[in-house]
Amino acid sequence: MWGKKRKQMTTRIDTLIGQHTEVTGDVKFAGGLHVDGTIKGNVYAENDGHSVLSLSEQGTVEGEVNVPYVKVNGVVIGDVHGSEHVELQSKARVTGNVYYNLIEMAIGAEVNGKLVHFPASDEFPVALSHGEPVEVD
Repeated sequence: MWGKKRKQMTTRIDTLIGQHTEVTGDVKFAGGLHVDGTIKGNVYAENDGHSVLSLSEQGTVEGEVNVPYVKVNGVVIGDVHGSEHVELQSKARVTGNVYYNLIEMAIGAEVNGKLVHFPASDEFPVALSHGEPVEVD
């Protein structure tokens, strides 16, 4: 990894969903989205490759997340697709599969589903599970 420059998650927040706010329906955004409230629907980022979802300890998403950079410290009930980077902080609770290119998990983070690695190239994805062994052709 020497000499390779890794993309960093931006801390810029363009959109904020407050702690006492509930959004029903899909949310499509570009830039940075910080969620302290609840989203009952899917969360999608514009296809720019730089968008960031930051879900605080008070935040909840009940739906699929499809964002290049995902930082979770709250609850997600649905699959998480992080094409660039997924960070699961200590209070993160995910009920669903996590699809990632690069993942960071803090002690205490919980995933009730599979961790599926999607490499940057077009290689076949690899599923990590604590259940039965997974065969990859």
